Amino acid sequence: MLSNLIDRIKLPFRKEKEFFLALYDIIGFYPHNIEFYKTALMHKSMHSRNEKGRPVNNERLEFLGDAVLDSVVGHIVYNHFPGKREGFLTNTRSKIVQRETLNRLAEEMGINRLIQSSRTNTSHNNHMGGNAFEALVGAIYLDRGYDACMRFMDKRILAQLINIDKVAYKEVNFKSKLIEWSQKNKVRLEFKLVSSDKDKDGNPTFCYKAVLEGIDGDMGRGYSKKESQQQASRLTLSRLRKQPKFIDAVFASKSARTKMEEEPVGVPERETKNDFIISDMNNGMRKDAPNTYREDGIAKENARNNDRQWPEKQDKEDEFDLSDIYIKNKGESYEEIIAAAEASAFAEN
Repeated sequence: MLSNLIDRIKLPFRKEKEFFLALYDIIGFYPHNIEFYKTALMHKSMHSRNEKGRPVNNERLEFLGDAVLDSVVGHIVYNHFPGKREGFLTNTRSKIVQRETLNRLAEEMGINRLIQSSRTNTSHNNHMGGNAFEALVGAIYLDRGYDACMRFMDKRILAQLINIDKVAYKEVNFKSKLIEWSQKNKVRLEFKLVSSDKDKDGNPTFCYKAVLEGIDGDMGRGYSKKESQQQASRLTLSRLRKQPKFIDAVFASKSARTKMEEEPVGVPERETKNDFIISDMNNGMRKDAPNTYREDGIAKENARNNDRQWPEKQDKEDEFDLSDIYIKNKGESYEEIIAAAEASAFAEN
């Protein structure tokens, strides 16, 4: 507080009074070393050089501010969400320090109006504001230290301009979400380049289209492939949520594709002749042809059998004739059977 009071007393005597006041409105205190802030707002398109001939622009401060910003925001997020896991904290910090958020902050805070740049690049101010914001954080770090950066982000940014709770639970990476949705539903997704051109100042522009199962989604335009695909993903996700007919068309196309993949593909049979293989000797011969090979074999076998000594065997009928153990006439009585046996015995004698 005392330091700010002293700087305010000195303000009327400073040469760049308006610049000091503009910075005070943005960062909430008066700078000690104004040169840091001048450099932070100097774009490389100005081609400015110092007395030694070295380039003077905000790229080095942007590098420093990027590292400081990650640390400061990580510290704030860690304290704001006690008990949250590492993945949640990392995602929340990424949403706050991402280029789109910083670009928006630079515009809302009036940083863009203070950037020194050539006219040929002012139209493509997409990342210039975010880069200047990071460079400004680097300037604060060099001018006032780490604690001043903490107060700037905590009291000026997260307390007044950004709702940290809303940011934490907001989906930002639309392309990642669209890819996640397509993988979960087994839908084929691809990004097709529609056009690649340059704007009136020569800056490259891209237009990509999201395609789901061959069904065209929405197109996105931007100054980078990533930005255009992000825009296409955001619009396509919104369309999936709001247009049931679009979802139906995507899944109908998916069903047609999967059905076609599941159907067996008919393969023409290859005609093969196996007439060189004889599975049955008799079937393989012509019926009217004499089987000389078989007849010769039988004749030789019979000759061998005649030469062999085979054991004598009973007549087949006698071998199994058991009629003598059975009663021939079931109507005869016991006495008649005995009498017949005696008569037979006497007759033999």
